[in-house]
Amino acid sequence: MDLFLRMALNNAWANRTLYDAFRDLPPGAFSAPRPGFFPSLAETMNHIYEVDLYYIDALEEGGLGRSVYDRAPVSDHAVLGQMQAEADLRFARFCQALTEGDLPRRVRTEREDPETVERIDALILHLVQHQVHHRGQAHVQLQEAGVAPPQLDEFHIEYDRAPTAEAYWA
Repeated sequence: MDLFLRMALNNAWANRTLYDAFRDLPPGAFSAPRPGFFPSLAETMNHIYEVDLYYIDALEEGGLGRSVYDRAPVSDHAVLGQMQAEADLRFARFCQALTEGDLPRRVRTEREDPETVERIDALILHLVQHQVHHRGQAHVQLQEAGVAPPQLDEFHIEYDRAPTAEAYWA
């Protein structure tokens, strides 16, 4: 189970590291048009946050389903960063409480087919992959905005571990 917790903590650290880099953006740059799947950093990061809420709710069997998308986008990166940090903490707590028996358990995800259920281990892996995918896009958008993007892969290996990642290993 430690592996799932480590992935969740890496996720939290990478998000925090990326949001810390947003502080170097000039005013208006977070919402300014950028190349990418989503046309701005704000839209990319809001997408990551909303999808996290969707899957965390499914994992927790909270019953919110797609209603997590019924919110106004957040254009202030400090506010959105705090919201993301809270979601990351929920995800880490969920992973910390996992048992071997939880992994194959199936939970409902609200889709067009109301009977859609997925394995917990698959949802966790998908959530993590989704984050990595879109953080990579935000990384490029940040660089395009003129801010040096941070290294986001220095978490797991002791030799390369970023000093800021140490707190997540304590």
